[in-house]
Amino acid sequence: MAARRFCYVVELVASALKREAQVLEIAAKLAVMPEIVAGSVTSYAGGRFGQDPVRVATAIRARGLPPNVHLTCVYDDRAKIVNTLRALTALELFNVFALTGDYPAEGQAKAVFDLDSVQLVALVAKMRAGGRAPFHIAVAVSPFKYARTDCLYQYLKLEKKVAAGANLAITQVGWDARKFAELKRYLDERAIDVPLLGNVYVLGRRASERMAKGLPPGCWASPSLVDTISRESGAPDGGLEARLERAARTVAVLKGLGYAGAYIGGTHDPDHVAQIIGRARELEPEWETCAADLQFGQPGGFYLYSSPAPARRRLPMVTRALDGAGRLMPVTRDTWLRRRLQRLSAWVDRRPPLRKLTERIEYAIKRPLFGCEACGNCVLGHMEYVCPQTCPKQMRNGPCGGTFLTRCEVVDRECIWVSVHERAEAAGRVDQLKTYIPAPDRTLQGTSSWINYFLGCDSRPGHDTSLPDRGGYRQ
Repeated sequence: MAARRFCYVVELVASALKREAQVLEIAAKLAVMPEIVAGSVTSYAGGRFGQDPVRVATAIRARGLPPNVHLTCVYDDRAKIVNTLRALTALELFNVFALTGDYPAEGQAKAVFDLDSVQLVALVAKMRAGGRAPFHIAVAVSPFKYARTDCLYQYLKLEKKVAAGANLAITQVGWDARKFAELKRYLDERAIDVPLLGNVYVLGRRASERMAKGLPPGCWASPSLVDTISRESGAPDGGLEARLERAARTVAVLKGLGYAGAYIGGTHDPDHVAQIIGRARELEPEWETCAADLQFGQPGGFYLYSSPAPARRRLPMVTRALDGAGRLMPVTRDTWLRRRLQRLSAWVDRRPPLRKLTERIEYAIKRPLFGCEACGNCVLGHMEYVCPQTCPKQMRNGPCGGTFLTRCEVVDRECIWVSVHERAEAAGRVDQLKTYIPAPDRTLQGTSSWINYFLGCDSRPGHDTSLPDRGGYRQ
């Protein structure tokens, strides 16, 4: 990346269905290809348990292929994640891919989601800042969102990840050259100099039919693409040559747009990878023609630089009322009112019955209004009065990549971040959504966030108590 050489990373799906020996054999063959700079080892791909990515990464490095280890927040709390990072440090495996992760598939273990991907990046970056582990942090972004709020929040969240310490961004799967160009332009206009890898997925018929239904979450294939692949599959080779040609043309487009490299998935065959690379080299002069053919987007979908801006929305009454109360009774800065409330909170906190009564009153007010779950670390004011605990993944810094046309990947309802963005836009404070929100201090569950706020013991923007210092690392 530093040498500005176009790089290739190949995704190695270490699933429970593939023997580890097979993965290692593939890695050994990829290692002798000079264009391949790393093998990206998945973790809980599709929300299902697989092989231990740290063990697989150690083994593929022994075969000459540098690993990029996926770190997800699905099943591990922050203490377990720190232990994994310490193990990676001891093994000198410093390339990591920080992801929130897919929600567990049915029949899998219960999800944890103690951190979101931005908080995970911040945690890894904190360990890196200590000088003991020179982690290189990759993160995901999906420009292939065709609802306005979904798309804009993906870009905003990428900015938060870069600010938290990310070094590299890798796109989600997609087959739309306009969206590849849109993401690159967005970052260039904001002088965000983070290298981009475009996802180049070798899509077969069965996988295309699953993606047409939004499976796995965040992956989507348009009806026109599914129809094209279905026709191609009637060829004597089952459509293989057509799939590899499409992948090569996508690589050519990425090179032409100025991407730093390609992230190849959907195939574990080193011969296929070599064919894609070789053919892409031939197609480089024709990349604009390739881009004109790579137009499998959502008909009528949102494009940042061509879709008209919507009419300005009106803020909900609750939001207007709370904004007004905040102006009338300022407590976020040092005022006489804040000082009195601090003294009152300290007095109540010393009396357990009153402390519990305060928490119950707070819950009774906030539960029907916001869906409060008494986390004790209230950040409603930073999220346009939308409670993050109502998100199935408890995200605090933006939506995951699994939304589809504003719908949540886990439950059949609108993603909570649609309301957050629309309200912020209506109030003219979208830039404030770029504020980093730390992970909640879980020990405060069931306590009054009002008391915690005035006593300064909660976890919120500018006051992170969620990762106390222990042994030189924040855990």
